[in-house]
Amino acid sequence: MVKRQVPKPSELFELMHFKAPELNGRKRRLDAALTIEDLRKIAKRRTPAAAFDYTDGAAEGEFSLGRARQAFEDVEFHPGILRDVSNVDTSTTIFGGPSAYPFGIAPTGFTRLMQTEGEVAGASAAGAAGIPFTLSTLGTTSIEDVKAANPNGRNWFQLYVMRQREISYGLVERAAAAGFDTLMFTVDTPVAGARLRDKRNGFSIPPQLTLGTVIDAIPRPWWWWDFLTTPTLEFASLSSTGGTVGELLDSAMDPSISFDDLDVIRSMWPGKLVVKGVQTVADARKLTDLGVDGIILSNHGGRQLDRAPIPFHLLPEVVREVGNDTEIAIDTGIMNGADIVASIALGAKFTLVGRAYLYGLMAGGRDGVDRAIQILTDQIVRTMKLLEVAHVAELEPRHVTQLQRLEPRPRP
Repeated sequence: MVKRQVPKPSELFELMHFKAPELNGRKRRLDAALTIEDLRKIAKRRTPAAAFDYTDGAAEGEFSLGRARQAFEDVEFHPGILRDVSNVDTSTTIFGGPSAYPFGIAPTGFTRLMQTEGEVAGASAAGAAGIPFTLSTLGTTSIEDVKAANPNGRNWFQLYVMRQREISYGLVERAAAAGFDTLMFTVDTPVAGARLRDKRNGFSIPPQLTLGTVIDAIPRPWWWWDFLTTPTLEFASLSSTGGTVGELLDSAMDPSISFDDLDVIRSMWPGKLVVKGVQTVADARKLTDLGVDGIILSNHGGRQLDRAPIPFHLLPEVVREVGNDTEIAIDTGIMNGADIVASIALGAKFTLVGRAYLYGLMAGGRDGVDRAIQILTDQIVRTMKLLEVAHVAELEPRHVTQLQRLEPRPRP
């Protein structure tokens, strides 16, 4: 028989501590978000459907994006034992400079339409965290304003080579003058992918107002207040705007882009030149032989060619082929710090996150971006400690197994 007694009030108070209520609604929401998926749910509640779907969606059936995320879920880790991981070092070097963590913020277009603080929030948060920030050609904050928001951090510029080459050349010159240290020459957008959510939503700059748009905005007055009371939304690095996403890309991009364009841009750019959108081992080899400073395995977040290769699955083979000769980064599908750890273990030098950052931005502006970065960095540190790895340089293929779902059939 268990002896029972009436609890003493003093003992109860020792066991129970009431948490003081958080009166700041934004802080309360963000503190409750423990994962990037939590931030995504907040973002969906707070952002009109057209803007949210632009971030959340991908091309056609969205198979590429779904497969990329599944690939990271299909990972088995192999931890060591009895190693001192009281302190772990997450720092690395990439493209000639430092980063406090093995990830940076990927280039994203239309960013101020997601939330009015846009690239300024992303760049300043990246600078505070000690990681690189990448500005898109289709960004909604100018090159110079991004530099002002992140004056002492690393800023990178993602370049589309347009039909009017002079526009692209001018952007290269401005990025160099502003002190951006790395240029991402993007090769996977000869034309726009079929982003069906955007077509159905009439997504454009400026937004196309319909009855459905207005109805969708009614429960989100804060978004429209921010949108209407802040500077006019435009592609800050370009001289002309307007039209749907696909129309803009089709007019700005050029299907005739070639290796000759790579040579021209390379001759103009004083910093590190990396090629983004590599999706085959053969192209990785060719670019490496041409002497580029790095390659980024990417299928554009599943937003261009649907059913494209999964970068994370492609990674080990590319590392075997060119990993000793050039630096390899990877993006697409990263939603957890463990995804980043797995990528580094399989040979990537660095990773880039796009949607994860934008979910934070939509959930809470600069504070939301800080929260997204904190979630990812906490997950990186915890995963490394549980693997019993004290430095990112110690991560190796032996720490990871890629579990296989999709097996290619023999070719005829």
